Formats: sequence, structure tokens, C-alpha cells
Amino acid sequence: MSPKAALARDASPQISERVYSNLGNTPLVDLLESPCQRVLDIGCGAGDNAALIKLKNPKCEIFGITSSSAEAVLARAHMARCWVSDIECGLPGGLESYSFDTMVFSHVLEHLRDPASVLARFSRLLCSGGQVLIAVPNVLSWRMRLQFMSGNFQYQSSGVLDDTHLHFYTYVTAEAHLLPGSLDLDVAQKTVSGNVPLWLLRRYIISSGLRKRIDSWGCHHWPNLFGEQVLIRAVKR
Repeated sequence: MSPKAALARDASPQISERVYSNLGNTPLVDLLESPCQRVLDIGCGAGDNAALIKLKNPKCEIFGITSSSAEAVLARAHMARCWVSDIECGLPGGLESYSFDTMVFSHVLEHLRDPASVLARFSRLLCSGGQVLIAVPNVLSWRMRLQFMSGNFQYQSSGVLDDTHLHFYTYVTAEAHLLPGSLDLDVAQKTVSGNVPLWLLRRYIISSGLRKRIDSWGCHHWPNLFGEQVLIRAVKR
């Protein structure tokens, strides 16, 4: 799953310095629409999404925020500037003088006590017509349903049941819980990424092209079942 940072203020030092590093959230970055000249990646992790954005938009200037100094060291390789700050305490020093055409919240908001307020506060820095990309895990994907039916609700160090998650969302509920404080944001696109369980058929028999078509069909018709993450692109009026 995607980088997660900006943990709660009362998180222990060990948790707050956790480094979330992966290949980035490609399905979310694919929602990015031009123009994309200045991006703020809130909860930027090790800068993996910034690296993906740079591949698509080499001239784009990217800024980031993380609560982990260890992550910031890695993220700065892909960014013009990266702040180490607790986003629930307010804007980092100096950030209020910037404006952005794009903001990214990739698997960050579920870590916060009041995610809707944080989203509303940062969206004030978004220029008119700017876009916000949001990704949160879907707690009712088929994998999680099977896990819950087996009686297993065990927190882990990553994934949907990350031990720093304070909120859980579904395809049905995410928009209502995340955007009520951002009255100037309109949802332009809402989708999911995930897969249909095909097990051995997926690995040994069905072609990659057919797998992608089946996954796309399943996620389109039953997003709350087959979607592993909920993806939202909202645009500022």
C-alpha cells in the first residue's frame, strides 16, 4: 500500500519515525490531470509518489510533509522541499506563503484524529481549479471480509489494519466523512483499485490482459467488494 505518515501527535517516537517506502501509488497518480506545476504531497513517506509524479511531469515542482525525519531524508531526493511537521498541529512554518495546483493525501487521512479538518485547512492553499487526490484503504474489501468472518481483527504494522489507523473507510462512506469541511471542493472522480479473487487461475492460466479486464470489470460493478483502496479526485471551485 501507499506511503503513510503524519501520525497522531501522541504517537510514540518509534512509531512516528517509521519509514513507509514502496513503489508509490500508481492508481492514484494516474488520476492526476494537467496542468500540474506545483504539488504538495501531505504525508509523503519516502517520496515514492513524488518520484512517480516526476516521471509523468518532469518539470513539476513537488513539496512534501512528513512527521518522520528519516522519511524526509529520503523524500528530499525527489522534492524541492520537505517539511517535518505534525499536520494536525497546523501548517508548517513558511508553507502559508505557497499555493499549489495539486495536493496529494495518499493513505494519510486514516491516521488522523480529525481528517476532515486537516483536509479543509490544507485545501485553502489550493488555487482555484486545483485538484486534491485522496487515497484511503477500503475496510470492506473481499480480503478484509474473509478475515473478519474468520474472527481475525488483529492490528499490524502496515496494511488496512495498520496499528496507527484511527479511522476506517469504505467506498460508500469515504466521501461523506472526509469532505464535509471542504465546501469548496467538488468530487470530480471516485473509483477504486483492487482485484477479483481468481487464485490459481490468476497465476497459471489467465493471461495478464484478461486479468486486468476482469479486475476492472469487478471494481467498476462492485467497488465496495473488490476495491482495496478508495480513490477520490476533488476539484476546488
